[in-house]
Amino acid sequence: MPPDHDIPGRALRALKSRPKGMTITELAKALGVNRNSVSKHLEVLQAAGQVDLQLVGNAKVYSIAQRVPLSAFLCFTKNLILVLDADLVIVQANDQCLARLGRPKEEVVGQNLREANLPIVSSPQALAVVESLEREQVITDIRYRHENGREAFYQMQAIPTTFEDGTKGCTIVLEDITDRKRYTQNMAFLARTAIDLVDLQPVEDIYRYIAEGLAELVPGAYAYIFSYDAADRQFIIRDLAGEGFREGLTELLGEDPVGLSLPIGRIFDPPYNQTPHSVRGIQEFVLRPEPSSWSLYDLCFEAIPREVCEAILARFDIQTLWVMGLVWRDEVFGMAGVFLSPGKGLENRETVESFVRQASISLARREAAEHLRQSEARFRGMIDSSPFGVALIDQDGRFTYTNRRFWEIFGYEPESKTTAIEWSRRIFPDDNDRLEAIRAWQSDLKRSAPGRIRPRTFVIRSRDGQKKTILSRAVTLPDGTEYVTCEDITEEVQTYRILLADIADLRRREQELLIKDRAIACTQRAVALLDPDGVVTYANAAYLALWGYPTAEEVQGSHFSRFWERSGEMRGIVRAVLNGEAWHGEQTARRSDGTRFPVDLLGTPIVAEGGRVIGMMAAATFRRNGA
Repeated sequence: MPPDHDIPGRALRALKSRPKGMTITELAKALGVNRNSVSKHLEVLQAAGQVDLQLVGNAKVYSIAQRVPLSAFLCFTKNLILVLDADLVIVQANDQCLARLGRPKEEVVGQNLREANLPIVSSPQALAVVESLEREQVITDIRYRHENGREAFYQMQAIPTTFEDGTKGCTIVLEDITDRKRYTQNMAFLARTAIDLVDLQPVEDIYRYIAEGLAELVPGAYAYIFSYDAADRQFIIRDLAGEGFREGLTELLGEDPVGLSLPIGRIFDPPYNQTPHSVRGIQEFVLRPEPSSWSLYDLCFEAIPREVCEAILARFDIQTLWVMGLVWRDEVFGMAGVFLSPGKGLENRETVESFVRQASISLARREAAEHLRQSEARFRGMIDSSPFGVALIDQDGRFTYTNRRFWEIFGYEPESKTTAIEWSRRIFPDDNDRLEAIRAWQSDLKRSAPGRIRPRTFVIRSRDGQKKTILSRAVTLPDGTEYVTCEDITEEVQTYRILLADIADLRRREQELLIKDRAIACTQRAVALLDPDGVVTYANAAYLALWGYPTAEEVQGSHFSRFWERSGEMRGIVRAVLNGEAWHGEQTARRSDGTRFPVDLLGTPIVAEGGRVIGMMAAATFRRNGA
């Protein structure tokens, strides 16, 4: 054999002994042939993929190509791999790819990628990448929707490939990134909804937002949202999501389901025995063809006729129901449910649970805000109904709130942020009277402590020029705010009206004067506020001290009759006052240690705007020796 014919084999053997590679000159010298001949054969070996070329300066350095057997690569990777020739004919496919494509090897290999109509790789997006492939590897993401509606994501790598015979082709590597993509999408969804639920205004429909969120997370499903009315122990349908779901239910039920009340509070009673803890997690119920546990009729607690339940399942081709309670801190705010058709599962289960938990927290926040608004309205209603003038003064000495009675006593209302010093110039036109009043106020404040009442009597001049004697009681609240009550004691009739609440059965003027004198002398009357059910919602420090309770928590939440010897009689008194009648008289109270003591009790109704009684104010004075 002529020496030139063995140049490729000799060159490969020489390169194997030199892992770092050799230049053309070095190979020509080692083989004993001319440089041009070596260069020609090296170009052929490079085209065949047997040697690699690296430029070092102006020199070409050749080395043995490091290649992995294609069969090993195909078997041991979890990715989907297709090998194509230059005409896009499939020459090889690994087992993972064949399993995902759902085709046997003989139906895939030899097919042209354009004509094979294979899932994923024959899509227009994938073909465009392969057909435009040149010398550089191309990486792109492919989005594909399967026939069952399931959406999948793949990262596709198109790699230029040279075969043993030197011909060109392409290797397609598909990595299933569906889980990664969904995780990213789910995290973005939860981040967005977390912000939305915080920013959602009170006037916006939070139930609509939750239903639309479930529909976005579970495409093609039917979702519903219930709110829970704890008072009436019933669920109320707040919203529905899903194509034609509301319209179809309206047709089957004969009425719009949104707003429909379902008396299914029995969920917490036998035989269901559910608890806020048990409904907190998501639960699956198979409804067709045979219920796995409860039927839809059972899950509706027989509130919807059985035949209508069966019609609903058939109409919307429902097989399973996923239910999760809108629960936060052991309090139920409603229920969320998702109906799925046969063959569909809840793929985003953890995300659905997280979203429902977000919604539960938002509902809890809304309810807390509503309770706070109602509490503030009730408090303002009670304060506005108080027979005393009330003012709040902040730490900077500026008025922040005054009630209606305060305006009536002084004849005008302090403007916003009016200071106490500016106010004093109005009610004490005489400089000496004003300085004396300010010194007295400051002296009382310096000697007092937060929570201690500071009584003081002042003679002021009202807007109409009349002099009035005002009994002021000030107390410093824990945040430094001054809570001030003012009582006009100028006229005996006004004093009787405020302290005795129109008690009509007092017989002698002497007794009225005695009660008046005692009321004026008493600077720490025991006061309790009751709700429309007669339950104590507030008790002041004097009340707690008189009855011997160290904390308000031991009193609040109890019916007012609990603190009296004749509880039945006291219930009648409370009912009378809550019906709009004032009551005054003597009663025997019972301390926390069981001892009895007599008190003078004044009960006045607390009336809100419109004349509605919203509670009762009870003022009690300890009567020593029964006097």
